[in-house]
Amino acid sequence: MSASDSRAIRILIVDDHPMLREGVAAAIGRQPDMTLVGEASSGCEAVVMHRRLQPDITLMDLQMPEMNGVDAIKAIRSESPHARFIVLTMYKGDALAERALRAGASGYLLKSALRKTMLDAIRAVHAGRKSIHPEVALELAEHMPADRLSEREIDVLQHVGRGAANKTIAMRLGISEETVKVHMKHILAKLDAADRTHAVTIALGRGIIEL
Repeated sequence: MSASDSRAIRILIVDDHPMLREGVAAAIGRQPDMTLVGEASSGCEAVVMHRRLQPDITLMDLQMPEMNGVDAIKAIRSESPHARFIVLTMYKGDALAERALRAGASGYLLKSALRKTMLDAIRAVHAGRKSIHPEVALELAEHMPADRLSEREIDVLQHVGRGAANKTIAMRLGISEETVKVHMKHILAKLDAADRTHAVTIALGRGIIEL
């Protein structure tokens, strides 16, 4: 390794799409201050590779098989508390972004804008700053803590999204049908949704639930 390589920002890319990894690798390969040290295709593989490679920055997809990106960030941070992550995702939902940032991500980028944002974001995060795509930052700013769903409300809405009726949801969650109705009332109010279907649509768009 040359002296310039030793000073370069060492990057691990984690994504289950080979073409995206190839594109990222090509972009990084053209930068004199960056070097790609590894590629992983799942969260589980990312944990193992991070432990071995100890990169400066990990570019982490969120939706992956076996272990999702948020859980992978948590697992890696439990071993390496100062590890730095930039999330790469197709989704700009505020709830999903908040979970990633709470887990320890310093950057949150949309895959649709990587050509314009990724390299500057890597340098910013490596320097100790945060880098969040403006659309995502706006989503986060628009939704205050008061409209956040509780864990139980998210559980209920997840089942609604899968087509379950109140009686079925009550049985699966071990609560009364009346309690399910109360949760749904709160969910509709918090999301400013007209009905159950509208609530599910909003929740999917914001990354509150996944189906």
